[in-house]
Amino acid sequence: MALAATVLILMLKEFAVAQAVEPTCIKWKTLNLPNVFQDGDVVLGGLFGLYFNIIVKKESFRTKPELPVCERSFLWAQTMIFAIEEINRDSTLLPNVKLGYKIHDCCVRDPVALKGAISLISPRDEDAASTQCNGLGGVPVIIGGPSSTQSIIISRILGPFGVPLVSYYATCDCLSNKKEFPNFFRTIPSDFYQARGMAQIAKRFGWTWIGTVASDNDYGRLATQRFIEEVKAAGACIAFSEKISTVYPKEDSVHIADVIKRSSAQVIVVIAGDNTVFHLFKELLLHNITNRQFIASEAWSTTQLLSDFLSITNGVLGIAIWQKYAEIPGLAQFLVDVHPSKFPGNVFVRELWENSFNCKLPTSNLTEQASSKAPLCNGSENLGEVKNGYTDMSHLGIAHNVYKAVYATAHALHNLQLCQNGSGPFQNTSCGNISNLQPGQLLHYLKTVRFTTKLGVEVYFDENGGTPATYDIVNWQTSKTGALEIVTVGQIDGSKIDIDDKAIVWAGGMNKVPVSICAENCPPGTRKAARKWEPICCYDCILCSEGSVSNTTDSLQCMKCPLEYWPNGYRNECIPGEIQFLSFEDTIGITLTTVSLSGTCVTVAVAAVFLYYKNTPIVRANNSELSFILLFSITLCFLCSLCFIGQPSDWSCMVRYTAFAISFVLCISCILVKTIVVMMAFRAMLPGKDVMKWFGPAQQRSSVFANTFIQIIICIIWLCTSPPLPYRNTSHQSSKIILECVVGSVTAFSCVLGYICLLACTCFMLAFLARNLPDNFNEAKYITFSMLIFCAVWIAFIPAYISSPSKYTAAVEIFAILSSSFGLLWCIFAPKCYIILLKPEKNTKKHLMRQK
Repeated sequence: MALAATVLILMLKEFAVAQAVEPTCIKWKTLNLPNVFQDGDVVLGGLFGLYFNIIVKKESFRTKPELPVCERSFLWAQTMIFAIEEINRDSTLLPNVKLGYKIHDCCVRDPVALKGAISLISPRDEDAASTQCNGLGGVPVIIGGPSSTQSIIISRILGPFGVPLVSYYATCDCLSNKKEFPNFFRTIPSDFYQARGMAQIAKRFGWTWIGTVASDNDYGRLATQRFIEEVKAAGACIAFSEKISTVYPKEDSVHIADVIKRSSAQVIVVIAGDNTVFHLFKELLLHNITNRQFIASEAWSTTQLLSDFLSITNGVLGIAIWQKYAEIPGLAQFLVDVHPSKFPGNVFVRELWENSFNCKLPTSNLTEQASSKAPLCNGSENLGEVKNGYTDMSHLGIAHNVYKAVYATAHALHNLQLCQNGSGPFQNTSCGNISNLQPGQLLHYLKTVRFTTKLGVEVYFDENGGTPATYDIVNWQTSKTGALEIVTVGQIDGSKIDIDDKAIVWAGGMNKVPVSICAENCPPGTRKAARKWEPICCYDCILCSEGSVSNTTDSLQCMKCPLEYWPNGYRNECIPGEIQFLSFEDTIGITLTTVSLSGTCVTVAVAAVFLYYKNTPIVRANNSELSFILLFSITLCFLCSLCFIGQPSDWSCMVRYTAFAISFVLCISCILVKTIVVMMAFRAMLPGKDVMKWFGPAQQRSSVFANTFIQIIICIIWLCTSPPLPYRNTSHQSSKIILECVVGSVTAFSCVLGYICLLACTCFMLAFLARNLPDNFNEAKYITFSMLIFCAVWIAFIPAYISSPSKYTAAVEIFAILSSSFGLLWCIFAPKCYIILLKPEKNTKKHLMRQK
């Protein structure tokens, strides 16, 4: 760009000097630019980058820049000539109008292209003193330029003069801005679609860690920017983004090769011209970097210039100009029919011939001819036998774009011819005059041109001056002969992509899609956790926390499982939680059931002993009826523990708590009454005391049932207001649903327990007071021990109950019931059974009444 600015300043300087001397326009000095000219009624201008290898001399900016030395090829220029000659032979498209051409070689250099464009719009006659300074007198349209940067510069220069620029190769999306480039048209899709296409390819194969290399010009920078936006929107990341100079690519290539070598990115998008890529691949070959998957932009995806780098380029996947209708009938023969004898003054034909056959054509310059080491050409050489870029007909996408650009101009001229005065689009409804054609008139008709070529391709320009976007996807493969073979493996049409995966050969000749990711995919059951200071594609896989799952790959977050559900072992699916309760089939359930039934059997056995020895003094000592009621209540206590085993239900929850409450109140009431009887019995032995008549058997039975009836009333109120119900508890462990009974009304449950506690404490205090009464068999002391065990068990029950997890809560309750029941049975009835069964001599009234 700096060099272009220098040339423009020099031009303006010459123009200013000319204006100071002569107020009228004068002809430019001879530019000495290589060109091809054919006169006609309407002469079309052409700018073609015919140079591949450029030898650049560094400029000092003190002298006028010299033209570079180039090696030329002019297939695209010949396509323009072919199209013009074809149109001239058509008697229907432009009858009585002969098209001519003036084609300049711009050498892929911005200053040369700028000079060529100004030369094309300058008047052709030598005497231009009378011509106004309005840019008229030259060609009315230019087919070109061959690059985005040149098109930007030339379009801005031609804009004030209204000269249309129809490009066949400029793809920069910036040129779609009609406010800035109102005179620009193109027959090649914008980079917007190319970048989107390359992003679609990356997304199609799951590449999320991508490097980019772009030419340091408008084409490379803007296309890369668009590509990065597209892939980032798809969730991919850029590993590196490097620029390579188009003027001095060798220096940048060294640095970029080092970046590629150190990067973990396996896929690299290269958006640059083939000459620039040539220097990059040359450097990569020196570094032996041959295992990267390159994605080629259309600027180099079909070139043969890189055929010497097959170890690097084998497997390249690229975007290419749509080739379906690219083969133009007659063009191939037209190209090979070129001969120096037919074009004696054409420098392009001369150099094509000499380069193709490595010989030297005769010249009038004997000194130059004598110094040449190449043999003389004999003129019998045949281009049809040569295989080079000029004769290669396999990829004619750009040539087809040139063909469409020429025909678009011809159809615009045709529409201009059809205009009738009085209904024209210009001032005073006038029409354009093809004999005195103004560039602005042709510009108007180019905007609305729409036609179908002989090949069946519809050509038109949208509101941005662009053309519909359809691309081929090509793959670079090595043929059986070891030569480069560019194979079409798919197509991109708008936002649709179609690829034949099986036809692709990947980097290094592999048949497996390369993987290019910064981090491995996170499997279901994990989530992605971003690494600090790194792109979002670089992450760690974290296992989902308890109670949450992820069922997709690369999940950003884990989802909480619904209530009563829990993750499976892989944490990728929520499954119903395991329902837990104290079952009869469990080991602990079987154990507790066995103990409960054993206690019941022992109690029944004791009752049988007491029944058998009911008339003995020790049985009759404390009202045998109370003893049998107590044994019955203890039996109920043992059996009520079974209500706490099994799956809780509405009825089982109500039964377990009411049975527990009533059984233990009945039991404690019996013991309380027995304690009172003991105390009254000793009082009755005192002279003048006859208290037992007031607390006989009937009163004793009534007291037991009265105390029990109070508990029954409390339980009825409890069941009627807020009864115990089953509850699915997930608070302890979400993976398991603990099926348990909740008490319902805490107040009612507190009253039940409080009443049992009141009776037990009263019984304990009375028994404690009566423990030292002078009797050989004082039952009060055994009652004291039993109540002490009872209170200790239930006091210890409270912390054990609170800290017991899951189904073991019910087990703790059962253990407390069984422990207290065994304590009562053992302390109260074991001594009596011992005397009855083992010490019958002590089972006498005399022995029992004896004081210690």
